[in-house]
Amino acid sequence: MTDTPRVAERSRMRRFFANALPFWSGRTRMRAWGLTLAVLAFVAAQTATAVGVNTWNRLFFDALEKRDVPAVWSIVAWLPLLVVASALTLSALVISRMLLQTRWREYLTRRLAGWWIADQRYYRLQFIAKEQAAPEYRIAEDVRLAIEPLVEFAIGLITAVVTAATFAAILWHVAGSAHFTLGGVEIVIPSYMALAAIGYALIASLAAYLTGRPLVAKIAAKNEAEAQFRAEMTRLRENAESIALIRGDADERGSVGGNYSRVVAAWLNVIRQQGVIALVLNTNGALFPIVPLLLIAPKYLSGEVSLGAVMQVVAAFSAVQAALIWFVDNFVRLAEWFASVGRVDELQEALEGLDVATVMEGETQIQLGESQDGAIHIEKLSIAHSNGRVVISDASVVIELGEKVLIVGESGTGKSTLIRALAGLWPWGSGTIEMPQGKSVAFVPQKPYLPIGSLRTVLLYPEADKPVSDEIVTAALKRSGLGYLGKRLDDEDKWDRILSGGERQRVAFARLLIQRPDIIIMDEATSALDEDSQNSLLGLFESELAHATVISVGHRPGLEDFHDRKITLEKRLAGAELTSRRLGKSLWRLFKTRLAANDEAA
Repeated sequence: MTDTPRVAERSRMRRFFANALPFWSGRTRMRAWGLTLAVLAFVAAQTATAVGVNTWNRLFFDALEKRDVPAVWSIVAWLPLLVVASALTLSALVISRMLLQTRWREYLTRRLAGWWIADQRYYRLQFIAKEQAAPEYRIAEDVRLAIEPLVEFAIGLITAVVTAATFAAILWHVAGSAHFTLGGVEIVIPSYMALAAIGYALIASLAAYLTGRPLVAKIAAKNEAEAQFRAEMTRLRENAESIALIRGDADERGSVGGNYSRVVAAWLNVIRQQGVIALVLNTNGALFPIVPLLLIAPKYLSGEVSLGAVMQVVAAFSAVQAALIWFVDNFVRLAEWFASVGRVDELQEALEGLDVATVMEGETQIQLGESQDGAIHIEKLSIAHSNGRVVISDASVVIELGEKVLIVGESGTGKSTLIRALAGLWPWGSGTIEMPQGKSVAFVPQKPYLPIGSLRTVLLYPEADKPVSDEIVTAALKRSGLGYLGKRLDDEDKWDRILSGGERQRVAFARLLIQRPDIIIMDEATSALDEDSQNSLLGLFESELAHATVISVGHRPGLEDFHDRKITLEKRLAGAELTSRRLGKSLWRLFKTRLAANDEAA
């Protein structure tokens, strides 16, 4: 069943608020309610000062009309007090609003970022939801664009309701009823100014809604194009050296230009639609100050109301109208806000798709467990790629404690995917992987990650706070061929850019010497080293790291000499592929089915 756009929009709103509103019910509820009550108190104070200014206007102009100089000066004496009260309440409202925005954004950002980072979702998301470009931007920027305007909208809407009710009562009391004769019949319209303000606001709001509704989709498309462009530029920066070495400037210029052309096209769609909305808003702006004057003028000319009453009615009419056309004035911002909410919800939806707690009927996933004998047990393991093709099928193997196993095979046979499955990063498949209970595991990828910080932090990662003596660290550096860095342990630098590919791989082996893990799983961990350096580092498995169980993926000559056993992965034949088709379809239907179930439930 396919949801209509309107149902989908409501579903997105519900999911967004389901994750955002616990700010008022969880551990942060005391802070949330305290800030909310402060905001409401200052909204009430602001409305009270606005009523005071409105009353001051009537008294002042009545005194002017009567040319009563003592009364004028007496009324003017109250002005500084009103100005100070208004300034203080508005300033307090701004401060409390910004505090509420900051704390609410902090809550949702921590929740989303924690959700994204936990259980390697930041890694698995790229395989399951490839359309989720730049999730970090959605967390950092779209959360802000979803929370900050929402607080302003809520305050604006509450202020509008209170203001409309308050000043409508003033219109009712001051302007009174309209009396006129039509065809010999006297017609009385009670509180005609209040009714006129409401009618005018409804017409303006309807016009803004009809012209502005298409803007939501156009802004969403614009934001997506902007995110794609930023991601492209980030990719270019991160791969600058590789691109420069192969002289890829022309291709990258064309790619960046093509991406930016999509940004321009999306912006032009937004501009065209905003031009239509601007026509409605500007027409309303031109009529805004004129309509109340035309409506109250007959009563002033007939002597029914004073000049002060005219000024009070015009100000009250403007206040009521401004409150009631709040939707008109904020439609463009509402469209921007809804687009950001949609992008945040898309990320939430994708993360929910990764959190499949139970296996649906006819579907399966790799089960991770603990072995009791110190060996690694792989039983009836099948692994599928993102296109549903099963690359490893029904494999079983036992890797004994301390054994060194080399995994080889042609490209596409699933070597790296097997490493991901052993790390628990690749659940898509079937069968069981049991790792030894209570044993430490270290994974060494082809391009080791070097965090920001001192060299000591880099070497101790991911246990940077662990107390390790300088002697152990410098000895590990020297044994790994990085002894010249021993004097820079406390230097902070961009080590991921300073160190070459080979040096980064040496850092990974220095970590192994410092951490002394029980199990080491490597994926092309010596690919950037020359043969002599490779042999020197792999010699660690015969000396300092002889106790460790090693699973290594590689294809370079000489690796067999440092391993006890070699497992060769072969490409599957076409006939064998047919037997695993059901598994592949089942695995990759899982994510789509879960999302459809979420939408239907919503």
